[in-house]
Amino acid sequence: MENNIITSRVEKLRALMADKGLDVFVLIVDERANSESCHYISGFRGSSAGLIITLNDAILITDGRYKIQAKIQSPFTIIIQSELSTYEYIAKAVNDGGYSRAGFEAEKISHYDFKKYFEPVKCEWLDVSEFIPKLRRTKDSHEAGLIRRAAKIGREALGNVLKSACVGMSEVEFEIKLLQEIKLLGAEKGWAHDDFIVASGVRSAMCHAPATSKTFAEGDIVTVDYGAMFEGYMSDITRNFVIGRADSKAQEINSVLLKAHNEAAKALRPGISGAEADGVARKIITDAGYGDNFLHGLGHGLGLEIHEAPRLSKTSKDILQAGDVVTVEPGIYIEGWGGLRIEDDYLITEDGCECLTVSDNQSLIIIR
Repeated sequence: MENNIITSRVEKLRALMADKGLDVFVLIVDERANSESCHYISGFRGSSAGLIITLNDAILITDGRYKIQAKIQSPFTIIIQSELSTYEYIAKAVNDGGYSRAGFEAEKISHYDFKKYFEPVKCEWLDVSEFIPKLRRTKDSHEAGLIRRAAKIGREALGNVLKSACVGMSEVEFEIKLLQEIKLLGAEKGWAHDDFIVASGVRSAMCHAPATSKTFAEGDIVTVDYGAMFEGYMSDITRNFVIGRADSKAQEINSVLLKAHNEAAKALRPGISGAEADGVARKIITDAGYGDNFLHGLGHGLGLEIHEAPRLSKTSKDILQAGDVVTVEPGIYIEGWGGLRIEDDYLITEDGCECLTVSDNQSLIIIR
């Protein structure tokens, strides 16, 4: 990541700190937990770290495993420590710095660790868990470009693997081939913490079914929910295919989902609420007689994590704004028969939205 991008993000964080009257902001990465936010604000992508950011300094604390990596990835002042834990080092630094008002992320630190390490420090601790998510929510052109690149890799990989899909191939075999192709095309991995969803036949009625040893049969609907990671940013795409002939119900449901997806995507713009966007797709699905079979929200935010703010659902109070990246993924699931879902990723622009995944091949793909 270029240093000017990191500098800009730190300055935005400092503006938030000034508004709250903070002298210092601290962030901890504990066994990869919270690593996405550390990456965002510092550039560093290791599994263990601490950040100390004041109005004048930006310090990254990590251990000897990351001595070289930290210097390559981050412009922050690097502290390699071995005698103290990250919590101990940060607590000591805040205490020794004589800061009176420190911001931390209560959502990311256990009550036990706060009581043990931070509470004894003689300063006022203020929970500012909203700071980094607020900054991360608005994607700049650089971030949108990385998601677009991750989507391109994902689309190309799926197209390549579909050429070998056949009766007798297992869900797991398909997933492995897809992940291998994604990496060969230049992605770091698939998703950061989740396996792909590959569900065939009646199993496709399960929204989050992991791949199994079940083999594809003639006429099976196969739902594939997958993505690629490029420089930390992920794409999230769902496509459906059938080997042989698709029955009339599959064709009907796919048509309903296409309409619901595309009409909801047309409605995306700054100022619309997550509930309103969800309602566009939900009405179409309900009017077609499948309202009880749409079992989840319309979509979610996407970026360094596969699920971020904002949410698109019937209960969401989030208001879309320019710079949001969201998925649109209406689905219909019928127990004992199967299900389909169509998903693409959209960047909210000043006057509407842009599809980052390029919404081709949304129709049910037929494998002969």
